[in-house]
Amino acid sequence: MDLNPSDDLRKFLLGRKFATVMADPPWRFTNRTGKVAPEHRRLSRYPTLSLDEICALPVAEHLEKTAHCYLWVPNALLPEGLSVLSAWGFEYKSNIIWHKVRKDGGSDGRGVGFYFRNVTEIILFGVKGKNARTLPPARSQVNLFGTRKREHSRKPDEQYEIIERCSPGPYLEMFGRGVRDRWTVWGNQADESYRPTWDTYKYNSYVEAAE
Repeated sequence: MDLNPSDDLRKFLLGRKFATVMADPPWRFTNRTGKVAPEHRRLSRYPTLSLDEICALPVAEHLEKTAHCYLWVPNALLPEGLSVLSAWGFEYKSNIIWHKVRKDGGSDGRGVGFYFRNVTEIILFGVKGKNARTLPPARSQVNLFGTRKREHSRKPDEQYEIIERCSPGPYLEMFGRGVRDRWTVWGNQADESYRPTWDTYKYNSYVEAAE
């Protein structure tokens, strides 16, 4: 992004409007050592944005009258996630939980956490406008799914199937990696040449495809 994030988003979208937004913001937070993660030099993974910068993104300018939002938020930043939903013009309604599992189906306890060992991440679900219910297939969609982890911070592809079943298009993914059919993807790594640049799990999709 050559411009600040808000200007870059406006320039990229060129006034287009969307019925469903999914976002995985690069949250900035300070760990117990006082270092900012994940920008600390030992990690050196990707630049982050402050809460104010994320809230300031002009998402509301690019929404249809009725719209849905799926917002990934770390467990430690739940209040901040709710603030972002509101700033973007959505009302919180529910959530979906991603359970990170091992090959044998048990919880993958390698997650971070200073109070508990985190094996879940949260997708906050919000709506905008009147008659903003989910689509009929959502009536049988539970708000929990379990998959194995991939490279650092990458979210599971199963989310797309859930979103496309439960919410109408057109679809916008913010802070996305790579490209995807039926989706407009905005982010630093939103191109066909995306590959992870840090150590990853042996079973992630990129490695499997290369073998």
